[in-house]
Amino acid sequence: MSQAQPFFENDSVFNPKRTAWSSGIIGAGWAGSILTLRNVWYKESWTNDFHTFDDSRQWLGMDKAGHFFTGHMITKNISSVYRWSGIERKKSLLIGSAVGFGYLASLELLDGYSDEWGFSWADVGANALGVAWYAWQNLLWEEQRFKLKFSAHLSPYAQYRPNVLGNSFSERLLKDYNGQTYWISITPSQFLNTSSTFPKWLSFSFGYSIDEKLHGDLNVFNYVDTKSGVKTFHAKSQYLFSLDIDFEQFNPKRKWISTLFKVINHVKVPFPTLIFNGNKLEVSPLYF
Repeated sequence: MSQAQPFFENDSVFNPKRTAWSSGIIGAGWAGSILTLRNVWYKESWTNDFHTFDDSRQWLGMDKAGHFFTGHMITKNISSVYRWSGIERKKSLLIGSAVGFGYLASLELLDGYSDEWGFSWADVGANALGVAWYAWQNLLWEEQRFKLKFSAHLSPYAQYRPNVLGNSFSERLLKDYNGQTYWISITPSQFLNTSSTFPKWLSFSFGYSIDEKLHGDLNVFNYVDTKSGVKTFHAKSQYLFSLDIDFEQFNPKRKWISTLFKVINHVKVPFPTLIFNGNKLEVSPLYF
């Protein structure tokens, strides 16, 4: 009689019980979230007219970076769940990729019936690239060497368009692209031999964000204030360089801590950062 595998460790052989539970939870989450969004988020904007919408040039590409990141994140985590269930690596990757792309495509279909948005082929393309970003690294190295990460802070711009950039703390983190940054973190130790003395956990991060972007289509936005007059905002892209910590390079004895590190590793650790903002070079002592 074989010994049961510890909960936080991947099963070495196919585990029907884990697979059934994983598939049931994923399926219920997929269906439940779609139904909830349809009946709550899209309730007021729903139409019976499916239509497309070209938003490929909006928000200086930040929304597409978000789709790219999300496609990668879902694929990574679903693939990991099926590896945990004892399914072979390439099959787990195939399942994770299918679920990642399929789920985001179903969200895009909801957009297609909304009079506020529409089905976006640009979004679908960004989703697919995010899925592929995880898949090719997994096939080539069996690990992620160009890790996608996210960070966010509250920008000062939501006060000027709260209906678009958010009112509450959570809305501003989700809606205000000016406060979001998407990163590619590279850990040099993953490319070096085991005898190297370079810190295994140290990463270099390259980020992308935007600044003074208050309207999806307009790069120059005039805000009229009855007291102070007209305030003009000039949208620009930001390119960032910083250090980071790769928590997945640590090898804790307790497997649940290793699992926790994998979750934490989706977020970029705050560090001093160089910011190329338009034609200016800025330094942030601690950038979130």
